[in-house]
Formats: sequence, structure tokens, C-alpha cells
Amino acid sequence: MDIQHLIKLANNIGAFFAPEPDKARGAAGVATHIRNFWDPRMRRQILEYLETDGGKGLDEIVLTALREHRRELDPTQPRSGSR
Repeated sequence: MDIQHLIKLANNIGAFFAPEPDKARGAAGVATHIRNFWDPRMRRQILEYLETDGGKGLDEIVLTALREHRRELDPTQPRSGSR
């Protein structure tokens, strides 16, 4: 998928959670949405973009979500509670 499209999608999610007064809770909301609704290939691609390009163009709440919740978003990592 085109990375610019993923950036736009991620920033739209971020805009929804941005009004949350608790910024950590807002970032967690972004991460949860991405984990639950994005295909693993999309998650892998946005995480690779964060690593290689520093996340240029992503809003701060999205950057925080990706950085602080990377392990749970990474499709190569086992999900919590799985064996």
C-alpha cells in the first residue's frame, strides 16, 4: 500500500483521539485501533516507515502510539495472552 495513504489513515485516527485530555490514553487508543483494524502488512509497513524515515508526516499522537506500543503493533510479535 502507498505509504502516503497509510500516513493519511493514521493521522485521521490520531485526529479522532487527539482531543483526549490524557495524551497517553489517546495514544493507546490510536494503537488499539491500528492493532484491531489494520491488516498486519499495513502495520508492518508503517512501523518500517517509522524506523527508516523517522515517521515524517505523522502527527505527534500517532508517533507516540507507534513508539510506545510498537511491540503490540508488530505483527511478527506474539500478542499478549497467546502461547
